[in-house]
Amino acid sequence: MTMIREFGKALQGLWSLAIGLGVTFRAFVRPQVTVHYPRATVDDANLRTFHGHVELVGKDDQSAVPRCISCGMCAMNCPSACLTVVKQKPPKPTPEQKTAMEEAEARGEKVKKPAAPKDPARFSYDFSLCSLCGTCVESCPADSLRFSNEIYQAGFDRKDFHFDLLARLRGQAESRSGRTPNPDPSSNPKTDKGGK
Repeated sequence: MTMIREFGKALQGLWSLAIGLGVTFRAFVRPQVTVHYPRATVDDANLRTFHGHVELVGKDDQSAVPRCISCGMCAMNCPSACLTVVKQKPPKPTPEQKTAMEEAEARGEKVKKPAAPKDPARFSYDFSLCSLCGTCVESCPADSLRFSNEIYQAGFDRKDFHFDLLARLRGQAESRSGRTPNPDPSSNPKTDKGGK
Protein backbone atom coordinates (compact mmCIF):
# COMPACT_ATOMS: atom_id res chain seq x y z
CA MET A 1 0.00 0.00 0.00
CA THR A 2 2.84 2.36 0.89
CA MET A 3 4.64 1.53 -2.31
CA ILE A 4 1.57 2.41 -4.41
CA ARG A 5 1.24 5.72 -2.57
CA GLU A 6 4.89 6.56 -3.19
CA PHE A 7 4.50 5.62 -6.84
CA GLY A 8 1.49 7.95 -7.11
CA LYS A 9 3.47 10.80 -5.55
CA ALA A 10 6.29 10.24 -8.01
CA LEU A 11 3.85 10.31 -10.93
CA GLN A 12 2.28 13.51 -9.58
CA GLY A 13 5.74 15.11 -9.32
CA LEU A 14 6.62 14.07 -12.86
CA TRP A 15 3.32 15.50 -14.15
CA SER A 16 4.01 18.78 -12.37
CA LEU A 17 7.51 18.84 -13.84
CA ALA A 18 6.14 18.23 -17.34
CA ILE A 19 3.66 21.11 -16.96
CA GLY A 20 6.43 23.45 -15.76
CA LEU A 21 8.71 22.45 -18.64
CA GLY A 22 5.83 23.08 -21.06
CA VAL A 23 5.40 26.64 -19.73
CA THR A 24 9.13 27.24 -20.00
CA PHE A 25 9.27 25.87 -23.54
CA ARG A 26 6.34 28.04 -24.69
CA ALA A 27 8.09 31.14 -23.26
CA PHE A 28 11.35 30.05 -24.89
CA VAL A 29 9.91 29.86 -28.41
CA ARG A 30 7.74 32.99 -28.08
CA PRO A 31 9.09 36.10 -29.90
CA GLN A 32 11.22 38.34 -27.68
CA VAL A 33 9.33 41.32 -26.24
CA THR A 34 12.23 43.10 -24.54
CA VAL A 35 15.12 44.94 -26.16
CA HIS A 36 18.75 45.12 -25.16
CA TYR A 37 19.14 48.86 -24.63
CA PRO A 38 21.23 50.69 -25.85
CA ARG A 39 22.02 48.18 -28.62
CA ALA A 40 18.33 48.30 -29.60
CA THR A 41 15.52 50.72 -28.88
CA VAL A 42 11.77 50.34 -28.63
CA ASP A 43 9.96 51.21 -31.86
CA ASP A 44 7.39 53.99 -32.05
CA ALA A 45 4.45 51.58 -32.34
CA ASN A 46 5.19 50.18 -28.88
CA LEU A 47 5.89 53.62 -27.42
CA ARG A 48 2.28 54.69 -28.01
CA THR A 49 1.11 52.62 -25.08
CA PHE A 50 3.91 53.71 -22.74
CA HIS A 51 3.01 56.18 -20.00
CA GLY A 52 5.94 58.40 -19.15
CA HIS A 53 5.77 61.64 -17.20
CA VAL A 54 2.95 64.06 -17.93
CA GLU A 55 3.36 66.86 -20.44
CA LEU A 56 1.29 69.74 -21.75
CA VAL A 57 -0.73 69.56 -24.95
CA GLY A 58 -0.56 72.53 -27.31
CA LYS A 59 -3.47 74.19 -29.06
CA ASP A 60 -4.38 72.91 -32.50
CA ASP A 61 -3.57 76.22 -34.20
CA GLN A 62 -0.67 77.24 -31.89
CA SER A 63 1.30 74.19 -30.84
CA ALA A 64 3.63 76.22 -28.60
CA VAL A 65 0.71 77.57 -26.53
CA PRO A 66 -0.85 75.09 -24.09
CA ARG A 67 -4.56 74.36 -24.00
CA CYS A 68 -4.27 74.92 -20.25
CA ILE A 69 -6.66 77.51 -18.83
CA SER A 70 -4.81 77.83 -15.50
CA CYS A 71 -7.76 76.54 -13.51
CA GLY A 72 -5.43 74.56 -11.24
CA MET A 73 -7.62 71.45 -11.13
CA CYS A 74 -4.64 69.23 -11.89
CA ALA A 75 -2.55 70.67 -9.06
CA MET A 76 -5.52 70.62 -6.68
CA ASN A 77 -6.31 66.94 -7.37
CA CYS A 78 -2.72 65.70 -7.49
CA PRO A 79 -2.18 63.40 -4.47
CA SER A 80 1.59 63.83 -4.71
CA ALA A 81 1.59 67.65 -5.00
CA CYS A 82 4.01 67.46 -7.90
CA LEU A 83 2.37 70.10 -10.12
CA THR A 84 2.58 73.87 -9.74
CA VAL A 85 0.46 76.13 -11.92
CA VAL A 86 0.88 79.90 -11.72
CA LYS A 87 -1.69 82.12 -13.43
CA GLN A 88 -0.67 85.08 -15.54
CA LYS A 89 -1.36 88.53 -14.21
CA PRO A 90 -3.60 90.86 -16.19
CA PRO A 91 -1.64 93.26 -18.40
CA LYS A 92 -1.15 96.77 -17.08
CA PRO A 93 -3.23 99.27 -19.02
CA THR A 94 -1.38 101.77 -21.20
CA PRO A 95 -1.57 105.45 -20.16
CA GLU A 96 -4.20 106.01 -22.88
CA GLN A 97 -6.29 103.08 -21.66
CA LYS A 98 -5.91 104.27 -18.08
CA THR A 99 -7.13 107.75 -19.02
CA ALA A 100 -10.05 106.28 -20.98
CA MET A 101 -11.01 104.07 -18.03
CA GLU A 102 -10.87 106.99 -15.61
CA GLU A 103 -13.05 109.07 -17.93
CA ALA A 104 -15.54 106.21 -18.26
CA GLU A 105 -15.63 105.81 -14.47
CA ALA A 106 -16.24 109.55 -14.11
CA ARG A 107 -19.22 109.25 -16.48
CA GLY A 108 -20.56 106.43 -14.31
CA GLU A 109 -19.99 103.72 -16.90
CA LYS A 110 -18.93 100.24 -15.98
CA VAL A 111 -15.26 99.81 -16.83
CA LYS A 112 -14.01 96.50 -18.07
CA LYS A 113 -10.43 95.99 -16.96
CA PRO A 114 -8.01 93.97 -19.10
CA ALA A 115 -8.31 90.28 -18.33
CA ALA A 116 -5.37 88.03 -17.68
CA PRO A 117 -4.49 85.56 -20.44
CA LYS A 118 -5.80 82.08 -19.72
CA ASP A 119 -2.57 80.20 -20.38
CA PRO A 120 -0.33 79.84 -17.32
CA ALA A 121 2.72 81.95 -16.54
CA ARG A 122 4.49 78.93 -15.06
CA PHE A 123 3.75 75.22 -15.11
CA SER A 124 6.31 73.17 -13.23
CA TYR A 125 6.31 69.46 -12.58
CA ASP A 126 8.36 67.37 -10.16
CA PHE A 127 8.54 63.93 -11.70
CA SER A 128 10.46 62.59 -8.69
CA LEU A 129 7.25 62.92 -6.64
CA CYS A 130 4.79 61.75 -9.29
CA SER A 131 3.10 58.36 -8.86
CA LEU A 132 1.75 58.40 -12.45
CA CYS A 133 -1.77 57.88 -11.14
CA GLY A 134 -3.21 59.99 -13.98
CA THR A 135 -5.55 62.01 -11.75
CA CYS A 136 -4.23 65.26 -13.27
CA VAL A 137 -4.86 64.00 -16.81
CA GLU A 138 -8.40 62.89 -15.93
CA SER A 139 -9.31 66.06 -14.03
CA CYS A 140 -8.11 68.54 -16.68
CA PRO A 141 -11.22 70.16 -18.21
CA ALA A 142 -9.25 71.42 -21.22
CA ASP A 143 -7.53 68.11 -22.09
CA SER A 144 -4.25 69.93 -21.70
CA LEU A 145 -2.31 67.14 -20.04
CA ARG A 146 -1.25 63.75 -21.33
CA PHE A 147 1.35 61.11 -20.62
CA SER A 148 4.52 61.45 -22.63
CA ASN A 149 6.27 58.62 -24.46
CA GLU A 150 9.62 59.50 -22.88
CA ILE A 151 10.91 56.01 -22.15
CA TYR A 152 14.61 56.77 -21.77
CA GLN A 153 14.31 58.95 -18.66
CA ALA A 154 17.51 59.02 -16.66
CA GLY A 155 19.26 61.43 -14.36
CA PHE A 156 21.89 61.72 -11.68
CA ASP A 157 20.08 64.19 -9.46
CA ARG A 158 16.50 64.83 -8.33
CA LYS A 159 16.69 68.18 -10.10
CA ASP A 160 16.99 66.28 -13.37
CA PHE A 161 13.35 65.34 -12.90
CA HIS A 162 12.01 68.86 -12.33
CA PHE A 163 10.40 70.01 -15.55
CA ASP A 164 9.24 73.36 -16.83
CA LEU A 165 6.41 71.99 -18.95
CA LEU A 166 5.87 75.31 -20.79
CA ALA A 167 9.51 75.35 -21.96
CA ARG A 168 9.21 71.71 -22.90
CA LEU A 169 6.08 72.40 -24.98
CA ARG A 170 7.81 75.31 -26.74
CA GLY A 171 10.82 73.09 -27.47
CA GLN A 172 8.58 70.37 -28.91
CA ALA A 173 6.79 72.92 -31.12
CA GLU A 174 10.11 74.29 -32.39
CA SER A 175 11.39 70.78 -33.08
CA ARG A 176 8.29 69.98 -35.10
CA SER A 177 8.58 73.20 -37.07
CA GLY A 178 12.21 72.41 -37.90
CA ARG A 179 13.77 75.18 -35.85
CA THR A 180 16.45 74.50 -33.29
CA PRO A 181 14.91 74.72 -29.81
CA ASN A 182 16.26 77.43 -27.55
CA PRO A 183 18.31 75.92 -24.77
CA ASP A 184 16.46 76.43 -21.53
CA PRO A 185 18.08 74.96 -18.43
CA SER A 186 14.77 74.81 -16.62
CA SER A 187 13.28 72.48 -19.25
CA ASN A 188 15.70 69.73 -18.25
CA PRO A 189 17.97 69.42 -21.29
CA LYS A 190 19.48 66.16 -20.03
CA THR A 191 16.29 64.27 -20.68
CA ASP A 192 14.53 66.28 -23.41
CA LYS A 193 15.67 64.49 -26.51
CA GLY A 194 13.99 65.29 -29.78
CA GLY A 195 10.86 66.67 -28.18
CA LYS A 196 9.98 63.46 -26.39
